[in-house]
Amino acid sequence: MHISLRAGERFYINGAVLRVDRKVSFELLNDATFLLDAHVMRVEEVTTPLRQLYFIVQIMLMNPADTPAAQEMFEQALRTTRAHFEDAEIRAGLASAERFIAENRKFDALKAIRKLLPIEATSLDQSKSVKPERAA
Repeated sequence: MHISLRAGERFYINGAVLRVDRKVSFELLNDATFLLDAHVMRVEEVTTPLRQLYFIVQIMLMNPADTPAAQEMFEQALRTTRAHFEDAEIRAGLASAERFIAENRKFDALKAIRKLLPIEATSLDQSKSVKPERAA
């Protein structure tokens, strides 16, 4: 896999964080668990149930030594998130993410959850705009 990074960009690989001081390009010649800086969610961005789930999977990728604890957090957050959403597309995406985690395909789980974020945002916006009717 060929990867290009800009100056100052971070790259997370097998639990290590690398930061480059200039534009670089390199090729990974074997299997590695990695995240590009653009895919990393910061703590302050974890403001919704799906974002919390994404963050947990991200921790599993970035720090493989803590995967058992993060796995428990993922399962609990998944149950909570499923209870929060009735949307069929979100539920299908959560099922895919759960399957990917079971198959140790964490990056695919991140992608599945990331696809759901715009749907979640729309769903949350709609629930905020619904105003209760006044009793007569």
